[in-house]
Amino acid sequence: MEPKKNPKIDLSRQSGLFLNIGMAASLLLIIVAFEWKTYDDSGLMDLGNVDDDFEDIIDIPPTEQPPPPPPKVQIPEIIEVPDEEEIEEEIEVELDVEVTEETVVEEIVFEEAPEEENVDEIFTIVEESASFPGGITAFYEYLKKELKYPRQAQRMGIEGRVFVQFVVERDGRLTDIHVVKGIGAGCDEEAVRVLQESPKWKPGKQRGKPVRQKMIQNILFKFAN
Repeated sequence: MEPKKNPKIDLSRQSGLFLNIGMAASLLLIIVAFEWKTYDDSGLMDLGNVDDDFEDIIDIPPTEQPPPPPPKVQIPEIIEVPDEEEIEEEIEVELDVEVTEETVVEEIVFEEAPEEENVDEIFTIVEESASFPGGITAFYEYLKKELKYPRQAQRMGIEGRVFVQFVVERDGRLTDIHVVKGIGAGCDEEAVRVLQESPKWKPGKQRGKPVRQKMIQNILFKFAN
């Protein structure tokens, strides 16, 4: 004999299943509610039904502006000038001087202004050099006669040439006498003394006029053989 099933026990077992089904259905409705999108058709417009009110666009080809007209050239007005009247009046020129074939025209000569002479200028080279009266031979004869050999130079055995510089003035006097190269031992002083006591020289000349001239003369000191 089969046992009888209690209906309370069966309902309690199925209540759990129904509960799970209900929760699943509720969750599905919630998801569908959040995912459902509504659209407002009030703002949409069918562009196919919009009337075309735009005017047809006409391509306008570019137009070239003509260049400005050239400026008008003003033709100069030609004014006729009447010919000048010829002067028939004769002009007479009176000359006070009567010129004939025999008249001699004097040549005009311009005289050059005389150059100012510098009397203090000292020349070293002139057209005509200064000289001892009678020439160089007479000068050596003068030295042989007047020159005295210093005793100090004789004791020391000194020989040589003393070079003396001086200026021959326009009147022949010798000035500014000094030794430019000497040998010492009294020979330099003796050479200066001899020239100081020399007679006047013949002055040098430039353009035919006496000038001051600077000269150098050597005097030899040597023992006689």
